[in-house]
Amino acid sequence: MTTVNQSTTAVSVSQAMGGRLLRDRLFKNLMSAGGIGVIVAISAIFFYLASVVVPLFLPPTVEAPVTYAVPGPAERTTGAFSGEEQREIGARIAADGGITFFEFATGRVLAEAPVEIPAGASVTSFAKGDLSTFVFGYGLSDGRAIVIRQGYEVTFPDGKRQITPSLELPLGEAPLQIDTRGHPIVQLAVQASDSGSTLVGLTDDGRLLVSAVNVTTNPITGESRSEIQQGEVASVPPNVRQLVVESKQRELFVLHGDRGLARFDIRDKTQPRLLETVQLAPEGHRVTALAMLSGGYSLIVGTDQGHLAQWFPVRVEGTRFALQRIREFKPMPAAVTTIAPEFFRKGFIVGDSAGNLGSYFATSNRLLFLRKLSEQPLTVLGVPPRGNGFLAQDAGGRVHAAAVENHYPEVSWHAMWEKVWYEAYDAPDYVWQSSAANSDFEPKFSLAPLTFGTVKAATYAMLVAVPLALLGAIFTAYFMSPAMRQVVKPTIEIMEALPTVILGFLAGLWLAPFVENNMAGVLLAILLLPAVFIAAAYAWHLTPQSLRMRVPPGWEAALLIPVIVAFIWLIMQLGHPIEAAFFGGDMPNWVSNELGIKYEQRNSLVVGIAMGFAVTPTIFSIAEDAVFSVPKHLTGGSLALGATPWQTLTRVVLLTASPGIFSAVMIGLGRAVGETMIVLMATGNTAVMDFSLFTGFRTLSANIGVEMPEAGVGETHYRLLFLSALVLFAFTFAVNTIAELVRQRLREKYQTI
Repeated sequence: MTTVNQSTTAVSVSQAMGGRLLRDRLFKNLMSAGGIGVIVAISAIFFYLASVVVPLFLPPTVEAPVTYAVPGPAERTTGAFSGEEQREIGARIAADGGITFFEFATGRVLAEAPVEIPAGASVTSFAKGDLSTFVFGYGLSDGRAIVIRQGYEVTFPDGKRQITPSLELPLGEAPLQIDTRGHPIVQLAVQASDSGSTLVGLTDDGRLLVSAVNVTTNPITGESRSEIQQGEVASVPPNVRQLVVESKQRELFVLHGDRGLARFDIRDKTQPRLLETVQLAPEGHRVTALAMLSGGYSLIVGTDQGHLAQWFPVRVEGTRFALQRIREFKPMPAAVTTIAPEFFRKGFIVGDSAGNLGSYFATSNRLLFLRKLSEQPLTVLGVPPRGNGFLAQDAGGRVHAAAVENHYPEVSWHAMWEKVWYEAYDAPDYVWQSSAANSDFEPKFSLAPLTFGTVKAATYAMLVAVPLALLGAIFTAYFMSPAMRQVVKPTIEIMEALPTVILGFLAGLWLAPFVENNMAGVLLAILLLPAVFIAAAYAWHLTPQSLRMRVPPGWEAALLIPVIVAFIWLIMQLGHPIEAAFFGGDMPNWVSNELGIKYEQRNSLVVGIAMGFAVTPTIFSIAEDAVFSVPKHLTGGSLALGATPWQTLTRVVLLTASPGIFSAVMIGLGRAVGETMIVLMATGNTAVMDFSLFTGFRTLSANIGVEMPEAGVGETHYRLLFLSALVLFAFTFAVNTIAELVRQRLREKYQTI
């Protein structure tokens, strides 16, 4: 009977052990699967972000160029190439009159559109206006000029797209009289827009004439009438080689001699005024090509040494501007022969005397690609409106055409992380500005101010949160009575569940105005509160022992609450008299006017307080658990050996709990770096590089939240927002990795204590 019972007991134990081992294996496999799943999920997020970002850094794709004979009459001189935005039809504009429309890919002539030259006159000069207007002009031998606008009409007969080119005369059918004396126009510049047109002509006897043309149309009869205002440049530079009128028709640039450039104010067309004369190239160099970038603000200058530089006016004093060399580009292999800007971006293509074509982007200072097209010099270049191809004619009369995929030329390390000198700026700067109301606006995509704002927000939040959270955790875990701890710890952990959007709402609508109206009191409270803690502790130490004994051990902190409340109330009451006595009754205004420190209502101080309040529960909870989990035999042994509680805390408890405390701080830092709603609602969301307490900022996460809904899928803006997310991801990953390595080192160092 005993043997049977023993056998039954052994079987039961064996079954119990088998069931336990099975559960252990299942739990182990489940935990392993969960861990692997987390790794896979994080890796998937990383690779997805990277897949969206990588195209930003890929070089442009250039198809193999096709070469064909110049379309249209070979005896004509090509003045310019143009085309429509679908890159199906190209246009060869002859410098001596006429335009040929042809297939972009094959060169097959589609139509010839002659320009009617008045009898007895001949073409003596050619000029093209801003590319976006499709306007060009001809100067004539009798002192007149013809302005023509090229157009494309898109229709869908039978459900198929059909593009029909056309020509129109925007300034009227009759040629415009530029020179009343009838001298030939040997140099011409033209700009035309709905608000008015400007023509500048150089006559063969050296006179430089400026004409403003306004066309009015009778709404009843449809008859158009041209009104011309004319003026003459008083002092014309010698040896004028090129005239350029910027697209706003306010300034005239005159290239003269080997490298001289004169800049004239022509806002009053009747009285042109010389502003300055500059030398565009070093001594011994000759300017061989000059073009104006899209937007009409910057000049691109090429020399016979292959050098390329960008110039634009910069404010030097008050309303006075002066041309400055802003940046130089990687030079071409041979002398620059021609430059063609893009229609709407700050890109341009360059041809040289060795048959090379280079594609550049000004703002990012990038050479996008360089191709050898011919053994002969390139003489004329053209770019389709979308910048997705090029046309290049060489001196032998051959045209080289190719399609180009070049979606993100404005992105470079320099443009994203270094100072960039943008048009109309007084100096290089870090700027994030992705959109504006002006169609001439150039997006500015510097991630530096956003990254700086992220670091700034995290820094101020941690300055508030770390002392409060760690000191509170230490007191709660080591000194506080168990009964009080059971109330305090859950209360603070519940604060962690408070939605950050509520904190941001309160910070923006209540805390920010409160800080502005009580600035002196708030700053004094922050500065003096630690001293109040110490003074209260010292006063408690001086209290008679009979009174101190009435307070149970670990409940002393409860007595500090009314002291803090009373101190904050008192300091806020004193704040206004202090502001009245020392700061003219308005400390924010005094800071701005007297110290020159800009004050914004929604500033870093507000964000630091609000984010510190949000991060404190996270750090407190983890740090408190780490301190409370220190084995009791360590603290008991230390006290038994004669150490005071304070010595035990600093030399045993904190060292043993240091891995957990460090992890708490790092997790809090990660939370602060990734916070979105508080910084979104409690700052001005201005992307500035300023560490001041009293100015706002914009963080990477807030920028993603604000701008992602308006970003076009696949565009540069869209992909750069994903790059911002990738930067945040990488930063968080690096912080967590470093935190884990440090935690393991601390654990190995102090686990034997």
